[in-house]
Amino acid sequence: MKVIGLIGGMSWQSSLEYYRIINETIRQRLGNHHSAKCLMYSVDFAEIEILQHQNRWDKATDFMIDAAKKLEKGGADFVVICTNTMHKMAGEVEKSIHIPLLHIADTTAVVINDKDIKRVGLLGTKFTMEQDFYKGRLLDKYSINVMVPDEEDRQAVHDIIYNELCLGKINNSSRQKYIQIINKLVSGGAKGIILGCTEIPLLIKQKDCPVPVFDTTTIHARAAAYFAIE
Repeated sequence: MKVIGLIGGMSWQSSLEYYRIINETIRQRLGNHHSAKCLMYSVDFAEIEILQHQNRWDKATDFMIDAAKKLEKGGADFVVICTNTMHKMAGEVEKSIHIPLLHIADTTAVVINDKDIKRVGLLGTKFTMEQDFYKGRLLDKYSINVMVPDEEDRQAVHDIIYNELCLGKINNSSRQKYIQIINKLVSGGAKGIILGCTEIPLLIKQKDCPVPVFDTTTIHARAAAYFAIE
């Protein structure tokens, strides 16, 4: 079994889900008392969140590279960044280490393509929804077209992530707001919805959506478990 190197803490609520899902998947596959061999480097998210909103991505990249190198030095066989937004610097992180990085957009794209869906809606932080590092990868590598909410709705999605979900707050009013936004995307032609922030699955489930939901936390964590036992 390969040793999984997890860069977590962004936020720790979703990192907890990664740990649970990875270990449950290993047990389902191997049975008995099997569990994952893994290391986690958990950052102080307050430091990262400030850098994100100050647009200091160079410094945030340094944090991610340092974490990845420490995991490699500690014996990890591959690296998993436990957040969608910080895949903005996945390329730089990958170049800084000598072990593979399992990209969240790639693992999600495989599942979307398995359902033969080519037009999806994306919910995530404003960074993920508005910048090209995620949408562009899905389009260029997998021919998946990505729709995002309008500017007002993008801000609402973003604010709920940082002001509620990352703090462990689950509000039904926010769930209803997300459902309204999802329904707009579906009305606009989205055939599936990517929950492109690892906290969103804490709030939104498949039952809340009329089209397939792609829970990136679960998809990425399961892919890590499968890769570990290949």
